[in-house]
Amino acid sequence: MKTTIEKTFEVEHPIDQVWAFLSNPEKIATCVPGATLTEKVDDQTYKGLVSMKFGPVAVKYNGEISIKELNQEDYNMVLSGRGLDSKGKGSADMVMNGKLKAKEGGGTEVFNSMEVSVTGMLAQFGSRLITDVSEQMIKQFVSNFKDKLNISGQTEDPSEKKDNSIDGVSLMGAVVKSKIDGLFKGNKEAGNDKDASES
Repeated sequence: MKTTIEKTFEVEHPIDQVWAFLSNPEKIATCVPGATLTEKVDDQTYKGLVSMKFGPVAVKYNGEISIKELNQEDYNMVLSGRGLDSKGKGSADMVMNGKLKAKEGGGTEVFNSMEVSVTGMLAQFGSRLITDVSEQMIKQFVSNFKDKLNISGQTEDPSEKKDNSIDGVSLMGAVVKSKIDGLFKGNKEAGNDKDASES
């Protein structure tokens, strides 16, 4: 099961400051919901853990992220990642493309495209649910990223560090939304079939 999510957002910070943060895996990992880096293999490869739970399903992926491209001249980056379910019930692969663009008058536009492929238990829930959950995770990532960027370079109070664990309420909302959309789609298709049979 494969899905692609695209997101564009703006921050008020200059492009070089945004790039310095975004291109640092150890910093950006603190913004990814449920993610923790566990080992730096080399300058391009990192190992980590991603945990998430939505509805009755809880999954934990042990994975590896590799930097495929990091071009500051064009402010473009490509990352690839692969995670294996700790229970051996599936895997997830990801390719992320990030692109920065300086805005007139200051600020930076951030474009992000993420292609996710899922096998095993999560894939059984279908592409609609995976897409909805992925969109919620990206929304939370953007919020975390902006918060971290705002305090970048400042002395951070440990008591005020933001938790990057996944917002279960948002993910449950995505699950409910997906189920409701599915019901309405099913009812609509059933209605269309009925209309067709009566014509």
